[in-house]
Amino acid sequence: MILGIFGFLQISFADVLDILLLALIIYVAFRWIRGSSAMSIFLAIISLFVIRVIVSAFNMRLMLAMLDMVLDVGVLALIVIFQPEIRKFLIRIGNKYMEGARGKAFMDKIFGQRTQTMGRESVNEVTEACRRMSEDKTGALIVMQHNSPLEDVINTGDKIDAAVHRRLIMNLFFKNSPLHDGAVVISADRIVAARCTLPITEKKKIPASFGMRHKAAIGITEETDADVVVVSEETGRISFVRGGEVTAIKNINELKLLLSESGGAKDDASASR
Repeated sequence: MILGIFGFLQISFADVLDILLLALIIYVAFRWIRGSSAMSIFLAIISLFVIRVIVSAFNMRLMLAMLDMVLDVGVLALIVIFQPEIRKFLIRIGNKYMEGARGKAFMDKIFGQRTQTMGRESVNEVTEACRRMSEDKTGALIVMQHNSPLEDVINTGDKIDAAVHRRLIMNLFFKNSPLHDGAVVISADRIVAARCTLPITEKKKIPASFGMRHKAAIGITEETDADVVVVSEETGRISFVRGGEVTAIKNINELKLLLSESGGAKDDASASR
């Protein structure tokens, strides 16, 4: 034994490492669900676990058997209760891996998956459409797909499959259009779908000026590597959302630069080769 500092307790290095790893897991889980409705459930599970350790130390067999049964069933209950949080956590891990060059190369080789990027002409069309909608205070929500699949989002709307053009984008978001309510999804140089429903973020600390479009934009960028452009219907202001972070656009050239960098926009000339 390496450590025996507590007399009747014989603590080895493996025990210390075990305790530190458990503490790390609890800390990560605490940060992961902090501020959400799952926090109270998590604290209750930790409390039951602590009680079980105490009961086991006093060799209270009946209580130990009951707590073991509760905790065994609780594992399945946790999977059901924390399903949205677990899904988001795994998606974030996958997205961080896919953001790296090695991750992209691996997915390209194994699954034949390629990053969806817009050409310069499409970037100009989206930028000009956002400029005009900003001037007219027409609300808009435009999603640019990259590596993460968006089939679940696309299936909630109406599929279009059309070339990216400023007039088409403006018509889709025209307030009297039947497709204006929801998001438009763009993949590479094609408008894939309109009137799509996006997941709403569960963040609590969001500026009061942000409406449902901003919350939806934050939500989809938290779960995927997609980028989103939001045009406010109330103020006409343009926002660019990436990784759950909102950037206020000061001028149209800034938006064009961000869209060009979004996934690495390809040159139309090189794309045609």
